[in-house]
Amino acid sequence: MPGPPPDAPAPLRIGPITVDPPVVLAPMAGVTDAPFRVLCASFGGGMFVNQMVTARALLEGHPASWALTRFHPAEPVRSLQLYGTNPDTLAEAVRRLVGDGLVDHLDLNLGCPAAKVTRVGGGAALPWKRRLLDRLLRSAVGAADRTSGGRVPVTVKFRMGIDDDHLTFLDTGRIAADAGVAAMALHARTALQHYAPAARWEAIGELKAAVTGIPVLGNGDVFSAADARGMIAATGCDGVVVGRGCLGRPWLFRELEDGLAGRPTDPDPTLGRVAEVVRRHVALQVEWDGEDRIAAFRKHLGWYLKGYPVGGELRRAAGLVGSVDDVERLLERLDPDARPTRDPARLVRSHSGPLRRVALPDGWLDDPDEDVRLEAGAEVLVSGG
Repeated sequence: MPGPPPDAPAPLRIGPITVDPPVVLAPMAGVTDAPFRVLCASFGGGMFVNQMVTARALLEGHPASWALTRFHPAEPVRSLQLYGTNPDTLAEAVRRLVGDGLVDHLDLNLGCPAAKVTRVGGGAALPWKRRLLDRLLRSAVGAADRTSGGRVPVTVKFRMGIDDDHLTFLDTGRIAADAGVAAMALHARTALQHYAPAARWEAIGELKAAVTGIPVLGNGDVFSAADARGMIAATGCDGVVVGRGCLGRPWLFRELEDGLAGRPTDPDPTLGRVAEVVRRHVALQVEWDGEDRIAAFRKHLGWYLKGYPVGGELRRAAGLVGSVDDVERLLERLDPDARPTRDPARLVRSHSGPLRRVALPDGWLDDPDEDVRLEAGAEVLVSGG
């Protein structure tokens, strides 16, 4: 049997964890719960990251936050994104998660552009303060290493900067590498750009050239295997992070696995095949959360129907389902042979559009080397986003 083509990317090594193919599901609030992660992994390999959990919320015993640390028995690697702005709080949260054997990998969120996060100095705003960034990363990596003996790697995900006049990604990459992170991922947009316009892949190439010795992953506008191959070829990055491109399209992970290995990829499925996937997703959701939470599935159902000729009435009905029976009745009304009339991969899902401004604390941009300590309120956020 012939092996993979010469240009097939190598498996990704994140500490002791092998990720093959080198594809990571981005943590997304309200989306990457256990049912969705397990469903995506059933189509192809990679690393599938849980939703963001807030360090202070964990330490304060927030039940909803601790509930997010649960993983499905089918998940071989328990990967969780953690958020914090205080080095001591973050380190203690890491010690508890790692010490209690709850995770195999931790990813730190330094890229959130939401106003409620950046206006208190967190998320995509935090890397502007280089000394705080350094303390934060060293505290998390040190706590994980001491508690696990190096078995639980810490990675970091960040953006290019606040805006084009305040880019931070190269400094952030160097600081993160010096702090001992196992890998890093760059979302190739600024906070101001939010999720538009197109991701600037050239920044991923700049970061890859500046940081050696650990993997650099690229994030932004990976909607197909061709996109993944294009990003790797254009930037030299070691792997890709997939976010909005898999919403309503968990089979994207099969396409990525096949495409990166040089195998032919399947066309978009018929509505009949989509309905089969929806039923599997619903079954996982009910098993995990119970049927009383099925209303939370509405957004997924809307994404599954994107690009297909189902009509406005059915789309409206998808936004009103309240039970498994409602979902089944809707699926029975679909034409099983229908194919997309528009490319589902390119249709807008979830966030889009740039911000008008990035909310920041007063005087935040005055001195990037100011040794700031953020108020406790900067961390009191609801886990998951």
